[in-house]
Formats: sequence, C-alpha cells, structure tokens
Amino acid sequence: MATEDEMKASVVALILDSKTEDAIDVLSRWYRVTKPKLGVGVLEGKTKGVAAVYSQRRKEILAANREFMYDPFVMIHEFYHHLRSVSGRHRGTEKQADRFAMDFIAVYQRLALKGKISPP
Repeated sequence: MATEDEMKASVVALILDSKTEDAIDVLSRWYRVTKPKLGVGVLEGKTKGVAAVYSQRRKEILAANREFMYDPFVMIHEFYHHLRSVSGRHRGTEKQADRFAMDFIAVYQRLALKGKISPP
C-alpha cells in the first residue's frame, strides 16, 4: 500500500505523463468515491476564461482544451470539486481547491528533489 505522499506524487507524475485517466482512477480509489468522467469541451455559460470546470450534474471534469487535461494543477483542482460534491459536503471554495492541488504538486516536487521519483 502506498503512503499518502507516494499517492500524491504518482498522481502528478501520471498526469504529466499524459495518463490523466489513470491519475483520476488512483484519486477515486484513494478517496473511495465514484470516478468522474473526463472530457474536453465547454459548459454553456460556465467556461469563459477558465481551464476546466466540474459539472456536478454530469459528474464530469471538462477541460477547455486537451492541453489542460495534462496539467496536474487543473485536473487535481477539479477533482477536489468532484470529491466535495460526492461526499455530501459543501463543494468547497476555489482557494481550498487550489490548496488541495498545490499540496499534490509540492509533494511531487519534494520527492523528485530527493530522487525518490523520476519526473516523466
């Protein structure tokens, strides 16, 4: 069983390696929630000027374009919204989603600097 830090670093590494589906699968299993769908597109009135959105109704993370599918900050940020919505708790703020994503990235960077993981 992986430690929480190992899980966080592997999620970032998977996304950087263009394996976002696998990363979302790891997150969903770790947090024991249903896996959100992933897509590229827009939601009317919701995506102007944003990299991605989470549709609670569709349980889907939609990236504004394919490039954002491989951005760890964007994908983990949106997964946070999914996590909060399916847990029955308040959806959380953008700041909380930012902190959640930045924590994963900080762990990845720390472990990479120690040579414990290899950047893709």
